[in-house]
Amino acid sequence: MVEQTFTQSETHAIADALGDTSDGLTGTEIGHLLQTCKIKDTHPDITKRHRLYNAFAISQNTKKNRRAILEFMRQAMRPEFHIRNPERYEKLRAKLNIAILFAGLQIDASGRLYSVERATTLKEASRRAKELREDLELRNVHPDVIRFCKEELLSENYFHAILEATKSIADKLREKTGLIDDGSVLADHALGGNMPMLAINSLGTESEISEQRGFLNLVKGVFGMFRNPAAHAPKIVWAVQKNDAEEVFMILSMIHRRLDGSHMPPRA
Repeated sequence: MVEQTFTQSETHAIADALGDTSDGLTGTEIGHLLQTCKIKDTHPDITKRHRLYNAFAISQNTKKNRRAILEFMRQAMRPEFHIRNPERYEKLRAKLNIAILFAGLQIDASGRLYSVERATTLKEASRRAKELREDLELRNVHPDVIRFCKEELLSENYFHAILEATKSIADKLREKTGLIDDGSVLADHALGGNMPMLAINSLGTESEISEQRGFLNLVKGVFGMFRNPAAHAPKIVWAVQKNDAEEVFMILSMIHRRLDGSHMPPRA
């Protein structure tokens, strides 16, 4: 069986992203990673992107596979590798993701390399890396929603983006209450009862009490409709379109804003 290899243009694009002047790896980092991945550093004194391209091309041509290059990317995009320069990480990952979309690959925020539908044009690759996130920012979606699904947005993986974004609701409930529950149980314990741990209003009138109950049901409905199916159903079965995803994010954003303004009523 013939193993997959990167084309010359794909190899160039990967080297250009990793060796980018402003957001790429340093020369020292490149040398360390080449040694770690057992890739011969053929021209250590030339520009970073050309140094990487030559090393990648010779490795692939010699070994007749792309495994060493894939390992280099995995090692280069480990979050802990960027502890001293964390602001660089997302910029570098975004550029590398645009490059490897043409090879049908993507890297998430944990450094995991996985397969996606191959991009066929530069316009498509750029759009898939930026479009949904820009749309959500224009809609003023709550930043905590975007923060929890950033890596999924970069590849427009709506199915997993919704799953990750829904987790942000549970995370905020736990943060504000100190509870360790999850899902509907967490919502009941945090927002339910005659005197909830977390109130979205003063609970001074029947209307406000009714609003609190409705909010509890909304949060439980989000967990039931979006989180649980997304966590357990195969992606091919639970299909999500871009417009549907945006509407879900708007609902999650509204929940976040109400939680931001909530308070813990004094206990008797």
